[in-house]
Amino acid sequence: MSKVFLIDTEKRPLNPIHPAQARQLLRNGKAAVFRRYPFTLILKESRQDTPVEPLRIKIDPGAKTTGLALVNDSTGEVVWAAEVEHRGFQIRESLTSRRQIRRNRRSRKTRYRAPRFDNRTREKGWLPPSLLSRVHNIETWVKRLQKLSYVTAISQELVKFDTQLMQDPNIQGKEYQQGTLAGYETREYLLEKWNRQCAYCNAKDIPLQVEHIFPKSLGGSNRISNLCLACEKCNLKKGNKPIEKFLKNKPDLLKKISYQAKKSMADTAAVNATRFKLLEVLRKTGLTVETGSGGLTKFNRTQQELVKAHWVDAACVGKSTPILNIKNVKPLLIKAMGHGTRQSCRTDKYGFPNRHCAKNKFPFGFQTGDIVKACVTKGKKVGNYVGRIATRATGSFNVSTKEGLVQGISHKHCTPIYKKDGYSYVL
Repeated sequence: MSKVFLIDTEKRPLNPIHPAQARQLLRNGKAAVFRRYPFTLILKESRQDTPVEPLRIKIDPGAKTTGLALVNDSTGEVVWAAEVEHRGFQIRESLTSRRQIRRNRRSRKTRYRAPRFDNRTREKGWLPPSLLSRVHNIETWVKRLQKLSYVTAISQELVKFDTQLMQDPNIQGKEYQQGTLAGYETREYLLEKWNRQCAYCNAKDIPLQVEHIFPKSLGGSNRISNLCLACEKCNLKKGNKPIEKFLKNKPDLLKKISYQAKKSMADTAAVNATRFKLLEVLRKTGLTVETGSGGLTKFNRTQQELVKAHWVDAACVGKSTPILNIKNVKPLLIKAMGHGTRQSCRTDKYGFPNRHCAKNKFPFGFQTGDIVKACVTKGKKVGNYVGRIATRATGSFNVSTKEGLVQGISHKHCTPIYKKDGYSYVL
């Protein structure tokens, strides 16, 4: 499994240690728990003269999930790994809902506030909150890892592997669009868009062919919106039939494919919009930043015959990738939850005031999002529960555990394990 971070009494990072060593230090009273997530021990003595091996943070940014890996370049060992689930799309939906309610209020015959267009200039490099949250999540974890380990370099996946442009940097126009790059980019794009399965029969883990939805022999184009993936059997069966004729007995599937074909890849757009902003933020850390392409990441992973996962892709980013040792590494699953809301009043679906938010966000010393251990010894809910809590002013909390939601747990039975920091964790 992943190693345990270790710092001395002056909070200087030392070499991460095996969990068995961590348990021995705790048993002998030589160390104490400093953090739960990521799990970190603090020694009760100073270790100024202890040599520490340098580590590299490797990042595979994604729209929904970003992979993180801490790699020892000299040994190839993946010391620690994590997958951070972002909340960018949730933020976008909240902002869209708020904007719609605001515009709806203005159109009613109530107090009118004219829309304001002054002071709306945006500085260079501005990103919407839904995209900036992804950058901030990664920045937060890079800074945390810097405090807990001796990090000397960072590797970030930045761009796709552009073979055509590398062969001829001056190529452009029609030649560039129809070159080697077009085939590579199109295949990768379609694999992501159609979830690596046949559009007609949903078959997975078999060779897939690029299929024209509206046959090329009947005037169909090579536009990406006219392409999908199909297994050989479905491709031969369809032949040069229009999709409406081929799926005349399957109207639901026809509707699904037509919708998916026109759907843009919001995930790809989100990553492209934030990649250089993230690079700028990482360079401000003062560490050496290496960038690698998506093609190189995939090449490193396939060459070493590693499984496909976000944290594994992160470990394979960049030219500096050694022969990796990922044995027994279990990634920490991190989910961005935010820090609550600043709204003083919530609204209903029509935009009218519904209920006021609680003024006291720390009832009985707890806060919504804290991870606690609840030991209930009597009543209907006897048992031990570990999970995130949702607080109430009455002192009756809800606990979200792995097994599900447990309601009505008194604050008297709760012992804090980890204070809220804007993230939830699963080992």
